[in-house]
Amino acid sequence: MTNILRKPNGKYQARYSDLSGRQRAKEFERKHDAQVWLANIQADLSRGLYVDPSAGKTLFKVFAAEWLANQIHQKPTTREQAETNLKNHILPTFGDRPLASIRPSHVQAWVRDRSNVIAPATVELVYRYLSTIFRAAVTDQVIAVSPCQKIGLPQRERREVHPLSTRQIDQLVDGVGERYKALVIAAAGTGMRQGELFGLTVDRVDFLRGRSIRVDRQLIALKGEQPKFGPPKTKASVRTIPLPAVVGDALALHLQRFGSSPQGLIFTGENDEPLRRNRFSERVWRPAVKATGMENAHFHDLRHFYASLLIRHGESVKVVQARLGHANAQETLDTYSHLWPDSDDTTRAAVDDVLGPIWSTDGQQNIAK
Repeated sequence: MTNILRKPNGKYQARYSDLSGRQRAKEFERKHDAQVWLANIQADLSRGLYVDPSAGKTLFKVFAAEWLANQIHQKPTTREQAETNLKNHILPTFGDRPLASIRPSHVQAWVRDRSNVIAPATVELVYRYLSTIFRAAVTDQVIAVSPCQKIGLPQRERREVHPLSTRQIDQLVDGVGERYKALVIAAAGTGMRQGELFGLTVDRVDFLRGRSIRVDRQLIALKGEQPKFGPPKTKASVRTIPLPAVVGDALALHLQRFGSSPQGLIFTGENDEPLRRNRFSERVWRPAVKATGMENAHFHDLRHFYASLLIRHGESVKVVQARLGHANAQETLDTYSHLWPDSDDTTRAAVDDVLGPIWSTDGQQNIAK
């Protein structure tokens, strides 16, 4: 039900009933303005686009908490990452603001502020969470339009991967200590991610018949919880990797010396407890890279080393993609394209081989008439 009434003060009051039957009203100086506003409201109601004016008063932190609680398909690690980014980068700025009060200019100012604190790639990641929450608010008809429109993000600098040398790998094997030598060899010799290696169990390694490693899970360690098995990073991460003899020998020797955990884990801590990323980094990795003068080296660099070996020995993009468990070949090319041998000489030779016989060095055609 809608109507327009002339008030004693001379203004025009436009009235309508919302989806719940509640009466809503707004006053205007001119009757035409009241008619236009009311027509827009009626159109939104009929098209299912109506947004309750009071819904936008919901505080961002309240809606964000509801959004996060409803992400039932998120992996535990992804959920933890979202909670951390919300707490550290988003809620301090937007948490106590009503959703409808946040404008694109506010978001752009926030992006500029975060760009002074964190790397461009992290700004993009955090912005993605912010944008997703506002998109959900639009879907739920809490607000009409997301403020994440035409927002300029800092340009990401794509840094070329420079793989570690064989000598550096040798230094790291010596630097991590006896208990973790095989871990470094396995990372450099299979390209497995850290979580995949921390979750590697004896039953996933075929030492004899197939000489392969089956990667179908990883070890996940959330704050305040015991480490547990979880799915790998992506569906493409599920794969079978050829087991090189050097890796197989290293794993066999490691198991002979240190055994496996009750869960069958090959790599464990001093007390046979599952490895945690932070603790391993603080107690093993960082001291090792510092001692060898490679303080900028990350565990992930062992994966890059493996990829560089495959490329150097002529493996195709598709093979490298499959071995690393990348979602697609573009991801592989974006990361390692500069490592593939330059094909300029091959191109020249191919053309010269075909066209050379029909054109002499003095510029005369040799084609038989």
